[in-house]
Amino acid sequence: MRYVLLDRITALEPPERATGVKCVSLADDVFVDHFPGLPIMPGALILESMAQLGGVLLEATMRQRGHENLYAMLVMVERAKFRRIVRPGDQMILEASCSAVSDAGGKVRVTAHVGGELAAESELGLALTPILRPEIIAQRKALLHVWLGSADEM
Repeated sequence: MRYVLLDRITALEPPERATGVKCVSLADDVFVDHFPGLPIMPGALILESMAQLGGVLLEATMRQRGHENLYAMLVMVERAKFRRIVRPGDQMILEASCSAVSDAGGKVRVTAHVGGELAAESELGLALTPILRPEIIAQRKALLHVWLGSADEM
């Protein structure tokens, strides 16, 4: 995954909820052009960070049900609202909860808060697809290890 937009997953309790953190840094490549002299995190990347957390929650829910090595892909964005500008130096606190789960995918309700204020919210549809290549499975496990801080929670 080229755009890893989660720094840490702070709670993972499938299927109820997941929380995570994204520290927005001026060093992120996107701020070179968005916008010079007035860096603002694009809404699409805020949505992507929420989708990544929602995907982890959906994948963990499916692992609990005995379905290993599934990858969640964003396929639908509903009622996305951006309530506050996100800038370098901000820490986004992300939250996700499953509202529907099936073998084909699910829906997650996601929010991003900055400084206690709601920055963005949406309901996202995610499709599940099997991961067949062993090197991709290993990369995903390594990424989860980094996000969670321990292999015990995978």
